Amino acid sequence: MFTVTVRDHMMVAHSFRGEVFGPAQRLHGATYVVDASFSGPELGPDGILLDIGAATGLLHEVLAGLTYRNLDDDPAFSGTNTSTEVLAQVVADRLAPGVASLGPVTRLVVTLHESHVAWASYERALEEAR
Repeated sequence: MFTVTVRDHMMVAHSFRGEVFGPAQRLHGATYVVDASFSGPELGPDGILLDIGAATGLLHEVLAGLTYRNLDDDPAFSGTNTSTEVLAQVVADRLAPGVASLGPVTRLVVTLHESHVAWASYERALEEAR
């Protein structure tokens, strides 16, 4: 299995509902370092899994729809605690439709790093580009 990872970042504002979140129930900001790892069992005809530049552009495009936003005001997140885990899934699901054009990728893992000591990932299968 081959894996290529690209990295970007996003800055959001949000709050949480539930006592488990303590002071994070109040509006606060978060800056995430975001890794998108693309995997597949074989390389394409050019000897690469995917075009790193195109993958970086796709990740940046997806994150542009989230960064510098108060997620509490976004109807897509109404009633949802936008935890690191939830946001990792959102980013992966928004990346998935564009991945088919990048190369023979069958798996995608998105990792959001909250800090140098804490992060969360979401992994999903993809249909291989034909």
